[in-house]
Amino acid sequence: MKQETIDRIRKFTEDRDWDQFHSPSNLAKSIVIEAAELLECFQWSDEYDAQHVKEELADVIVYCQNLLDKLDLDVDEIVNMKMTMNEAKYPVAKAKGNAKKYDEL
Repeated sequence: MKQETIDRIRKFTEDRDWDQFHSPSNLAKSIVIEAAELLECFQWSDEYDAQHVKEELADVIVYCQNLLDKLDLDVDEIVNMKMTMNEAKYPVAKAKGNAKKYDEL
């Protein structure tokens, strides 16, 4: 995410004095709630309202950025750490074209 966008999220929270409500557990709950709202966009059909999907996905991303800030985490660092783990769990030779979980490959 661009630094300008991250700064905008931080300013939005700061201007409203909402950091006081942003405990790690509250932010994690909010991520799950917003993710459920995103899933609801696809509940009964594969057809969806693209604008509504964008709004719900943005809500998830904003709360994720807030949690990154609260826990003093770097998104690139943790995503690359997890990708390294995933690459080891799902080697291309075994996982390519296969939807099985790593322990079933």
